[in-house]
Amino acid sequence: MKRDFLTLADFNKAEILSLLDRAIEMKKTSAPAGAPLAGRSVGLMFEKASTRTRVSFEAAIYQLGAHSIYMNPNDIQLGRGETAGDTARVLSSYMDAIIIRTFEHERVEEFAKYSRVPVINGLTDRHHPCQGLADLMTMLEKKGRLEGLKVAYIGDGNNVANSLLEGASMLKMDLSIACPEGFEPDPLVLEKAMKSPGKNEIVVLRDPKEAAGRSDVIYTDVWVSMGQEKKSDGKKDRFKNYQINDALLSCAKPDAIVMHCLPAHRGEEITDEVMDGPRSVIFEQAENRLYSGKALLEKLLMAHS
Repeated sequence: MKRDFLTLADFNKAEILSLLDRAIEMKKTSAPAGAPLAGRSVGLMFEKASTRTRVSFEAAIYQLGAHSIYMNPNDIQLGRGETAGDTARVLSSYMDAIIIRTFEHERVEEFAKYSRVPVINGLTDRHHPCQGLADLMTMLEKKGRLEGLKVAYIGDGNNVANSLLEGASMLKMDLSIACPEGFEPDPLVLEKAMKSPGKNEIVVLRDPKEAAGRSDVIYTDVWVSMGQEKKSDGKKDRFKNYQINDALLSCAKPDAIVMHCLPAHRGEEITDEVMDGPRSVIFEQAENRLYSGKALLEKLLMAHS
């Protein structure tokens, strides 16, 4: 049966936890014996530049025994006006799964609608579910649990924040988002997360110290997301008090960890001292993109045979 992964909410709680367990298991062992995806082909269609998403998925595809095909839209007919639906129909007749990194979330939804094979959202302006999987994996590894964790997200309410909201509401984590007025997460995603049943708390605050207070995890991202540079006039001034530094970190629990999805603008949203400090798990978080990606590909492609 075909399954797509466009947001974290496409999977239920049990499926997410199973994926995380499988990713951690894969991390502890070598590449799966027998190359379970041998003979499969996976397309990567990226309209945005990428380091972690592209390289981690290409490595994951290789380690699972499959073959990757990288496509720049400017090198295929999609870049010359062919519709996403027509492209999806054709590519899904050649490949076993397609990973898309693009701008508007509606574009990946349209692609998934017409594709006969699983479609994975490698990033859109609204969601970053693959990053969300790696984030949850990292928290589970470092804290031994997810339910009841207190997570503080400091910064722009972007696609990463939206995926964190979905993960927190599903897995019953407390999530405090600190951002200036007007930079909140997607209102529909936020409303749904706040209405999810459970004892966890999800709040949007203005004071980053209040959000960081007694948190287990402090998370941040760049203040200006890729592709939004032309709309960023004055934005950095609005965020100058939302930097992850030693003073803010002192508000959290003594064993709190620091996370960032990368790339980082050092000296803006996070200082060198914190990013390279003993409480940072940022580069392990980046490494986990490989194992969470492998677990996701295995699940989607083994189910769609």
